Order: sequence, then C-alpha cells, then structure tokens
Amino acid sequence: MTRVVLVTGACGGIGRVLCERFVANGDTVLALDIDAGALSDLVSRLGEPHVTPIAVDLGDAAAVQQAVSDAVRIRGPVDVLVANAGAAEGLTLAKTDAASWQRDIHLNLNGTYHTVEAVRASMIERQRGTLVLIGSVNGLAALGHPAYSAAKAGLISYTKSLAVELGRYGIRANIVCPGTVKTQAWQARVDKNPQVFEDLKKWYPLRDFATPDDIADAVLFLASPMARVITGVALPVDGGLMAGNRPMAEELTLESL
Repeated sequence: MTRVVLVTGACGGIGRVLCERFVANGDTVLALDIDAGALSDLVSRLGEPHVTPIAVDLGDAAAVQQAVSDAVRIRGPVDVLVANAGAAEGLTLAKTDAASWQRDIHLNLNGTYHTVEAVRASMIERQRGTLVLIGSVNGLAALGHPAYSAAKAGLISYTKSLAVELGRYGIRANIVCPGTVKTQAWQARVDKNPQVFEDLKKWYPLRDFATPDDIADAVLFLASPMARVITGVALPVDGGLMAGNRPMAEELTLESL
C-alpha cells in the first residue's frame, strides 16, 4: 500500500536513510529540511516522482503549516509522520547559556510539536495516521547535552499524550530513542578523539552501535501494520545501553559479568 510519509530532518544522516527506505517501500515521501540545497540533492538522487522537497524552518509554526499544506495539495494527505529533525548545542550545563538552551528546546521539542500540528487535524478527520517521533537515550538518562536531553525527555511525555488522546481516532504515536549512531554528526568528536567509538563500546552490552539503517528498521516497523496495536511506546535502539551498566555492575559484584 502506497502511503504519503512526511520525514523531517530529511537531509541528515538518519533522515536520508529514512527517505531512501520509505521510497524503496513504494511510499511517497515529503522530505522536510531547512537546507534547500541538500533537499535538491536528495530529490535528484531518489527521483522527483517519489520525493517532494519542503524547505522550511521548523521553528516557524505558521510556515510549517503552510508548507505542509502546499505539499499535501499536490501529493495527498499525510499517512505517516516521522519527526526526525533535531540537533544539540551545549555539551554541559557550564557550556549552556540561555540562548543555546532556547535553541535546543525550540528545535527539538517545539519544532516537533509544530510538525505534528501540521498533520494532526487531517489524521483526525480521516480517522487514521501514524506518528513516529525520534527521541534519544538522552531523554532517558543524563548523558550530556542537558538542553537537548530535556527536549528529548519532553518528547517522550508528548508521545504518550498523543497516544492517549488520539488513539480514539485510530492514530498511533511512538518514539524511537537511539543511542550512539554513526553519522556525520559525530565527526567533530572523531576529529578530537579518533578512538571515541572504541572507547564507548564498554558501555554498550552488544559492544556495537546503531547505524541509520537500524533506526530506519525500527521506524518502518512502528509505521507498519505489524505494529497496529503498539502505541505510546518509547523504544530504545541502543545496543543495550539503557538495559544496565555492566562496568559498574562488575565493580559492585567484584565479578566478571
């Protein structure tokens, strides 16, 4: 069944793979990103019949509503929203100021709200729809980037509200919480410490990290009929990071686990 899928942050490392996977699935993708040039490249690669670019700033609620409405008039109403756009600034509280705090909250939390609002009424009217938000394990534990983490924690609560209030209309809402994902967003840290991924492995029970395809696998499942009664779920895709802390457990038990 061909669906219309709106993907935000479409030109990022995870976003591009999401668009590719939905197109390969036979869906029509509305690719939303602030970077018009990157959107043009994405459309060229995936084919204009399959992808409609939407260049807009998620922080501007009215502009998002208008841009999505314009795309819907051409492609049809949105069946699936994947709210993937996000970014982080302040690494610690000491390196976070009022302006960077507002930017992180505005993009990661408010931007997602603006996107959901652009499709919510149509989904209610049609009595169906699927919302998949992209959160982070940062919303589940203190792992740095405090403003970003606060926004992602807010998204988990917001997802549960969506699931509870919109379920009566046949609308499902879930949130995927990635751990470390190898994308270009890590390049600055790799430049600073080429061993960063190797150093992090000890915290992950699987001793491995997700790829954008792993995140896309979870999203496509949650957006599919196979997940028809799954809603309100925060799903870590994190190599076991949120399951527990093996290095600490070994120090507590004085045993090798």
